[in-house]
Amino acid sequence: MVKIGSITLPAFPLLLAPMEDVSDPPFRALCKENGADVVYTEFISSEGLIRDAAKSVQKLDIYEKERPVGIQIFGANLDSMLRSVEIVEASNPDIIDINFGCPVKKVVCKGAGAGILKDISKMVSLTKAMVEHTKLPVTVKTRLGWDHDSIHIVEVAERLQDVGCAAISIHGRTRAQMYKGDADWRPIAAVKNNPRMQIPVFGNGDVNTPEQAKRMRDDYGLDGAMIGRASIGNPWFFNQVKHFLKTGNHLMAPSLEEKVNAARRHLQMAIDWKGETLGVLETRRHYTNYFKGIPNFKPLRTRMVTTDESAAVFEVLDEILGTFTEHQTV
Repeated sequence: MVKIGSITLPAFPLLLAPMEDVSDPPFRALCKENGADVVYTEFISSEGLIRDAAKSVQKLDIYEKERPVGIQIFGANLDSMLRSVEIVEASNPDIIDINFGCPVKKVVCKGAGAGILKDISKMVSLTKAMVEHTKLPVTVKTRLGWDHDSIHIVEVAERLQDVGCAAISIHGRTRAQMYKGDADWRPIAAVKNNPRMQIPVFGNGDVNTPEQAKRMRDDYGLDGAMIGRASIGNPWFFNQVKHFLKTGNHLMAPSLEEKVNAARRHLQMAIDWKGETLGVLETRRHYTNYFKGIPNFKPLRTRMVTTDESAAVFEVLDEILGTFTEHQTV
C-alpha cells in the first residue's frame, strides 16, 4: 500500500495527471470509473482564485465520486498562494498539489510552474509555508530541473520532504525539453533510492502503454505512475494498465459501442456541469482521440466539432454506430 498523508492507496497506484483544458469533472469521472486511483484538477491560478476570476473558481468544482481528488494550484507569490489555500480548502479536496512543473511560457515568465526551478530555495520555502497553512496533505508535481545542467532533483525532493511535502510526482523531462525527446526516469529512480526518502515518489512522462507502467514499477522501483496524455480519449487506460500488471495480458480494447457511450456520457456530463454552450464547446477536443483509428472518420468528426448544438453531436454519435462495424476500427 501507498500512503499520501492519511490517504491509503493500493500498491502502485495510478494517478490522473492535472492537464489544462482536459482534467475537468466529466473527464475525471470517466477516468475514476475506469481505474484511476487519484485524480487531480486542472491547474488553477492562485492569482485567479484570490481575484475571484470565474474560470479559476469553476475549476474548484469537485464531486464525491472522484475521491480521493487533489486540487492543483500554481503561483509564485507567497501571500497569494497562502490565500488561495484557504479558498481551496473550502472545496474540501483530499489533497492540495503545487504545480512546480508547467513549462508554458506565460506561467514560467512569472516565476511559477517550472519557472521556480531557477530558485530552489523559494520552491522549498513556499512549500513549507503552504504545509504549515493547511491540515490537508500538500504534494508537489515538478520536473527534473530547469535544464540538463541544473538537474538536482534528488536534493530538491529531499528538501521538499523535509518541510512536510506528503508525496512528489516527477516528470522525467527538464523545462528546457518541454515535451520533446524521451522522458528520463533514471533521476526519478535516484530520488526513490535515496535512503532518506520516506514519502511516495510517482513517475510521470511517457507512460503510454501498460508495458511502460510495468517498467516504471519493476525496473525503476517507483511508487506509482501519474498518467496524462495516454488517457485523453482513452479513460480505459487505467484499467488496461492494472489488468496488465496483474496478469501480464492485455485487456481487450473497448468496443465501438463503449467508445460512443463514453463520448455521449462525457458530453452530457459537460452540459450538466457548464451548460449547453460551454459543454458542447469544451468536449470537442476529445472526439479525435475517442475515435482514433476509424477510417474515413473525418467528415463525421468535422460535423461534431463545428456544431454548437448538443443534439447534432448526439445525432452523429448515433450515426457512428450505424455507419461503422467493429472490423473497420483499429
